Amino acid sequence: MQPVLHVRAFEDNYIWVLRGNSRTHAALVDPGDAAPVLEALPRLGLLPAAILCTHHHNDHVGGIPELLHHFPKLPVYGPMHERIEGLSHPLRDADEVRLTALDLNFRVLDIPGHTRGHIAYYGHGWLFCGDTLFSAGCGRLFEGTAAQMHDSLTRLSALPGNTQVYCGHEYTVANLRFALTVEPENAAARVYRSEAEALRAAGEPTLPSTLERECQINPFLRASAPTVRAAAEKHAGETLPDSVAVFAAIRRWKDNFR
Repeated sequence: MQPVLHVRAFEDNYIWVLRGNSRTHAALVDPGDAAPVLEALPRLGLLPAAILCTHHHNDHVGGIPELLHHFPKLPVYGPMHERIEGLSHPLRDADEVRLTALDLNFRVLDIPGHTRGHIAYYGHGWLFCGDTLFSAGCGRLFEGTAAQMHDSLTRLSALPGNTQVYCGHEYTVANLRFALTVEPENAAARVYRSEAEALRAAGEPTLPSTLERECQINPFLRASAPTVRAAAEKHAGETLPDSVAVFAAIRRWKDNFR
């Protein structure tokens, strides 16, 4: 059995089932819906050891009350600065989460932008980043600023290139369509689009991605690249002074992209 499994929820959410080397237990990352989790756990022969939340949006935390009804002693980890029902272990930047049943430890990273208190969990070469970083994209700025999101993505992009990126949604193919609108000559993005389309046609997830790949193809991590700056300035119709302004311009562009 793989150390990280996925459960699909709603239209395009992933709930990550993180078992590490355990044969019996798993942590649940962003369980927005309890029903698919409660179906999957006995089928996989696993019991929940913890819940890890990245942010407060209901499609990431809505399943927690029902899961706690079934497993009332389950610890719930999540961002200190967001209101999440059932949260028992509030976290902030640089905290460490020790999941002894799974023999796993994670470092907490503050990555605001999508929401004000959004966090990520990093360890063992895995990054669980919720809705901040998507493959070939990033989250909308619902509560934070462009500068906050740019800083958060810059922080994530500085992690090792072989880090596996587990985000909250299956948006890759649509995101690549936008990425190739920004950088139509990006050969790595064209190759990735073919791979992603084949995976989706086979009913398979495109995730995890890697940070190395994201830095090659994700326009939101490439705001300092001359090709991205040129495209953003052409679309915005103005000169943009720095990479934060470029990021903000392509985020607005993506918000209205169809």
